[in-house]
Amino acid sequence: MRYYMGIDVGTGESKGVIIDESCTIVAQKTLAHETQNPRPGWYQHDADAIWWGDFCQLSRELIAAAKIPAERIRCVGLSALGSDCVAVDADGAALAPAILYGIDARSAPQIKELIAEYGEDRARELIGHDPCSSDVSPKVLWYKENMPDIHDRAAKFLTASSFLCAKLTGRFTIDRYLAEDFLPMYDPVSWRVDSEHISRFCRSDQMAEVCSATDIAGSVTEIAAKATGLTKGTPVLVGTGDSGAEAISTGVCRPGDLMVQLGSTCYIICVTDHLINDSRLWPGSFIIPDQFAVCAGTNTAGSLTGWLGDELYRDAVASERTGGPNVFEAMASEAKRIPPGSEGLICLPYFAGERTPINDPDARGVFFGLTLRHTRAHMVRAALEGIAFSIAAHISILEHDHGLRINRIVAAGGGTKNPVWLQAISDACCKEVSTASVSIGASYGDALMAALADGACSSWNDLAARVGKGMTFEPDRAASALFTERKDLFDNLYRRNSDLMHALGSNRTS
Repeated sequence: MRYYMGIDVGTGESKGVIIDESCTIVAQKTLAHETQNPRPGWYQHDADAIWWGDFCQLSRELIAAAKIPAERIRCVGLSALGSDCVAVDADGAALAPAILYGIDARSAPQIKELIAEYGEDRARELIGHDPCSSDVSPKVLWYKENMPDIHDRAAKFLTASSFLCAKLTGRFTIDRYLAEDFLPMYDPVSWRVDSEHISRFCRSDQMAEVCSATDIAGSVTEIAAKATGLTKGTPVLVGTGDSGAEAISTGVCRPGDLMVQLGSTCYIICVTDHLINDSRLWPGSFIIPDQFAVCAGTNTAGSLTGWLGDELYRDAVASERTGGPNVFEAMASEAKRIPPGSEGLICLPYFAGERTPINDPDARGVFFGLTLRHTRAHMVRAALEGIAFSIAAHISILEHDHGLRINRIVAAGGGTKNPVWLQAISDACCKEVSTASVSIGASYGDALMAALADGACSSWNDLAARVGKGMTFEPDRAASALFTERKDLFDNLYRRNSDLMHALGSNRTS
């Protein structure tokens, strides 16, 4: 029997699985970790302690749990949070805390610099969309302007999956799907370093080599074998972003498939058969050769419900610590008793700024319509519906502005444990929403891609066929009608208040 390992490192936790050649999970493990928020708008990880530390611990625990010799693991797949940036030395050790993806807004001044230098149209053309906090080039520029010694000493500027792959194999690579986050530092045609633009950001030799996610980057080194428990020489995939791997884990592989990943943030991937041009979103290539994707993302999802739990459900948090029900289950149970529409309460879920489609790091969260009759349960329900409204706005852009046909929506991530949330998404989008039968997420997608690379899956279609269907949610006609009425109100709340949000942001003293 052949076995395959997949490990994914996320914002708040890391997960790993080992599957056999029939793609059945034989072991799975999860590790929680902290995200540092040292200043307003800053979100970072210690790459060596968290990214590599979690990978090593998960690998050892998975091998022990599977009760198989490590040499029977034929290939290792990996993924991690994408569009982040860490400066490393020649051995792959981090030189500074890793700047996380779009939730980190520290590069806002550098984004404005680039727009001023290039002009809005040229900046949009070079980066492929409106420049935003999910782009890596402004992060590299931030290092250059704020940590010049680190910037100059760096052997490479990597994203998280590249960091893990380098730790395992000693080779610095990045897959095309994530390399697009580095534009204009790469040439999107040749996928080599863009000689015309690279000098604005860093040296050419500080960039990783672009490959495909399912290419074999190399094999486990002797040092990595001792740290992970894997056998020296085990093949390792280049790897990819967690959201792309999660899409694969749900069988989202065909044009018209759309994944909604409900983790700390919400990430959307719609697979297409041609490249879409829309600067509000993140169009580009997909992990699967000759297919494309339109990606998008909110800055809050589970992080918002987590904040509400910490602030409004301290009794439930305390009860959970003494063996009571999970705080999120308690919140969902209360929210279920609130009717759709939250009895007139609307939440703008921009509590950490916002990515698509408004691309505004200075956007702020709002609970609008509060009355004395509203309870904490109403606020939770409104927050869930606020994320659902945002997802519906993205689908409207895809269908109405670009004529795409969304054949199915598959939800993934920790948020799928909340049926109230999934029903709200179905109602807001007026579409069926389903889950995959295996819900562990990106690490399962990593293992599936490892199985594909080794030949245990014969094709991408064969891989997708191995993924079964879980729960299904159908839109409620009355709730969908209500949400349709409320969408304009949701959109106008931001439009009419964005100038006040920006004024508030400019007057921050900390």
